[in-house]
Amino acid sequence: MRIVVASLAEKTNFLSLVPLAWALRAAGHEVRVASQPALAPVVRHTGLPFVPVGRDHGFWRHLTARSSFDGLRGGVPLFSAFGSGRGQRPWAEELEDYKQVVTWWWRMVNDPMEQDLVAFCREWRPDLVVWEPITFSAAIAAQACGAAHVRHPWGADVFGAVRARFLARMAEQPAAEREDPLSAWLGARAARHGVEYSETLVHGQATLEQIPASLRVPTPHDLTYLPMRYVPYNGRAVIPHWLRTPPERPRVGLSLGSSTAAWLGRSGVDVPLVLEGLADLDVEVVATLPAHEQDALGPVPANTRLTEYVPLHALAPTCDAMVTHGGTGTVLTGLAHGVPQLVSPRPTFDESLLASSVAGIGAARVLDPDQVTPDAVAAGVRALLHDPRHTGAADALRQEMAAMPSPADLAHTLTALTDQR
Repeated sequence: MRIVVASLAEKTNFLSLVPLAWALRAAGHEVRVASQPALAPVVRHTGLPFVPVGRDHGFWRHLTARSSFDGLRGGVPLFSAFGSGRGQRPWAEELEDYKQVVTWWWRMVNDPMEQDLVAFCREWRPDLVVWEPITFSAAIAAQACGAAHVRHPWGADVFGAVRARFLARMAEQPAAEREDPLSAWLGARAARHGVEYSETLVHGQATLEQIPASLRVPTPHDLTYLPMRYVPYNGRAVIPHWLRTPPERPRVGLSLGSSTAAWLGRSGVDVPLVLEGLADLDVEVVATLPAHEQDALGPVPANTRLTEYVPLHALAPTCDAMVTHGGTGTVLTGLAHGVPQLVSPRPTFDESLLASSVAGIGAARVLDPDQVTPDAVAAGVRALLHDPRHTGAADALRQEMAAMPSPADLAHTLTALTDQR
């Protein structure tokens, strides 16, 4: 088969697609990654063939230029509210948030690539298109050329859950007050290519779900989900010698994600307070931080090893506990190796939701970023190391994830799905 793997030009969004893309190549299929030109170096380093389409988006440039936006404390409209579990808000507020998301996020990243992506798919004629969850232009391209297409969320399907809630709220309103910004925008873009709007453009013909069933969020029953084991992938890396040597003391990994630091210049957690809290514990701390953040720290406790980059999938198996920011890739990588976590989630997207779900099972403890103190960090990590309920719950999640179909299994499932069409 010919398969297009489509993503907007965002490194973390794309990397979650790589294990499946390589599984499809290993199964003998011809795979091409389609994205905006800025993603070329990232894709090239994975060894996958790359097709640049359209022009680069200006999402982050716009976001950082808005004086009212705080990337660490603000939150994405709709999604941060959903993730925090806040109650129902007035319809006018929810509708305005939806307009903001469609106009200043989804349109900004899709419109620059849509025309060229459709042209490429019509020219190359793929049998299947796999797209990350906000690359809606790929769904249009797939239907414009007659290909099957599946959506590949990063973690829990909060997109499907938020969409279902919005449509339910809209149906409750008087007819004159019903407005759907997503279908209006996406329907107009699809019509340019002879494609009729349906919710398939939003959800795909099937959705790949990497998150284990115990961490799922409620989504519409009519969506087709294909479970797939989460396989950590962080890009090319060299494993240092010290990481191959078993630690003499319990190891605590500090991983606060790369996207926030790359775009906003700082982490979402107060690193000096975390390191101070771990200083008196009989542990080895491995803190993965960009060079400029390390320089700003000054002296660090004697039990701390600073490293600019180490592959998390190599670090996590050596850890007895982790301190994380709640990002999907970081949390799932730790859970894939049965590591309990102290999570201090940024309230920006679904971090709070994921943190509370994992904590509810017992595999994590949650610490509000505004309440990070040395004593709180020390107490949280001490509990993770010494309370067997945490390690037991984390190991149970590891086993649940390991039992899910692998990307190689999914390659065969997707072949059958496409053949049926």
